Amino acid sequence: MCQHQPACPTADSADRDAARLMAHHPEQGWSLLCNGVLLFEDTGELLPDGKIIAPHRPLRTEQVVTAA
Repeated sequence: MCQHQPACPTADSADRDAARLMAHHPEQGWSLLCNGVLLFEDTGELLPDGKIIAPHRPLRTEQVVTAA
């Protein structure tokens, strides 16, 4: 699918999210990457083979405020 040089990471690579954007629809919450991965705004993914990758957003850390 990818014709870039150097080629984008494949859909089964650990760094698959580094592939170039082919279509971006922020109003719908998804983007299509060059390697066929559908990337959703919540960081979930749908791979070309139908495998689902659960959202993997970093957990929010709460800032602790101490009185001086």
